[in-house]
Amino acid sequence: MDQSHIFKQMIDFNKSTFDNSFNAMGMLQEQTEKMANTILEQATWLPEEGKKVINEWVSSYKKGCEDFKKAVDENFKKVEDFFASSGK
Repeated sequence: MDQSHIFKQMIDFNKSTFDNSFNAMGMLQEQTEKMANTILEQATWLPEEGKKVINEWVSSYKKGCEDFKKAVDENFKKVEDFFASSGK
């Protein structure tokens, strides 16, 4: 079996594993966000400024996750391209 083919399989496996793990963490985050929103709606003692800060924090977290996923996908693409070009 060709080494580049083996490396491609390893990369594909790692990418698939990362994507599945990232998606599972995303679903967990969505459920946690729903629960937190429910609590915030019922928390009459929390001022609006506090709720705004929490919502901004959640937005920042989501943006960070999206940026991280984008960076990982770009780097997987670079590795795939590298092994594709070295196999020729």
